[in-house]
Amino acid sequence: MAVKTWKTRPAHCFLLEILKKKKGAMTDIALFDALKKEFNDLGFKDFNELLMRLEIGGKIRTLSMARGKRRIELVT
Repeated sequence: MAVKTWKTRPAHCFLLEILKKKKGAMTDIALFDALKKEFNDLGFKDFNELLMRLEIGGKIRTLSMARGKRRIELVT
């Protein structure tokens, strides 16, 4: 039986670190793929909820680029 362990960093902290490393902006799909490598059980619905919470908190900004694509920017 596989044992699951708790992650040492929450997903929102890891998301902000990824954006800092990528010079502050990237597409939502690329960001989701980067998070998915670390958090295997993260779904797209959870990812959107995470983005919404960070945007309400003033940490990130989301901009619509094309149909179904968004640009996620780190607010400095």
